[in-house]
Amino acid sequence: MSWCAPCLSCQWSARHAKDWAMDWGAEIKHGLRPLVDLVYPPRCPVCGEALATHGGLCVECWSEIEAPGEPACSSCARPVSAMDNGDSRCLHCRAEPPRHSGVIAASVYNDASRQLILRFKHGGKLSLAALLGGMMAGHLPDSPSDTSSDQPPLLVPVPLHRTRIWDRGFNQSALLARELEKRGKGELVVDALVRHKRTPSLGGLGREARRTMLKDAIRIREGRRSRMTGSDILLVDDVLTSGATTGACVDALLESGAASVKIVCFARVIDS
Repeated sequence: MSWCAPCLSCQWSARHAKDWAMDWGAEIKHGLRPLVDLVYPPRCPVCGEALATHGGLCVECWSEIEAPGEPACSSCARPVSAMDNGDSRCLHCRAEPPRHSGVIAASVYNDASRQLILRFKHGGKLSLAALLGGMMAGHLPDSPSDTSSDQPPLLVPVPLHRTRIWDRGFNQSALLARELEKRGKGELVVDALVRHKRTPSLGGLGREARRTMLKDAIRIREGRRSRMTGSDILLVDDVLTSGATTGACVDALLESGAASVKIVCFARVIDS
């Protein structure tokens, strides 16, 4: 049986059907919202305060989400007291310049942002991905002006080891990267990096110990290497602490030929 090439009428019909299905889905979602709110009353995910709608925070908790201030280091986004000699980097980055092209953080890691991350990553509140991703997207330009080409950046999540994904059921960085793609901040390549060696918790370890633990733990997936070559990358993570894990990712991406790598995270730990 042979099929004809799609004519303009068929193409229009297909688009019309898709638009109709999307509109109908939106109508159903809107119609069911009162029932969902009745069964699951909207509450602030941080403090439990009642809200008018799902997907936000109460006024008090919003006020506790602290955005990174200025002046800040142009390399790592740590606050600095003042810039001297025209150098916008902190002393730490001057002594050991990072290989990445900068850090973009939606918030400072404090009690409020910590509670959001815990509920998202360990509490099974996957719906928080839209809230956190939306806050991250608000700090990114619609059309990057500092990329090496006119192509959108590639959104690459920090990988988890397969056993960690089996335990948790998802990669929180991948969910955040998908939210950024939905908001037009880049093109998601969810499997660009692979964490082939499971490492224990890095908490409490010094910088050099973390680096040693992560040596050769993260690599480019061979099938994605050519996709990285010459591309500008937004490396997506939930929380940036010492930078050891993201540093290993940056090294792998640059060694695969990436033009540049910026780190985008929801929360930035300042005192690391």
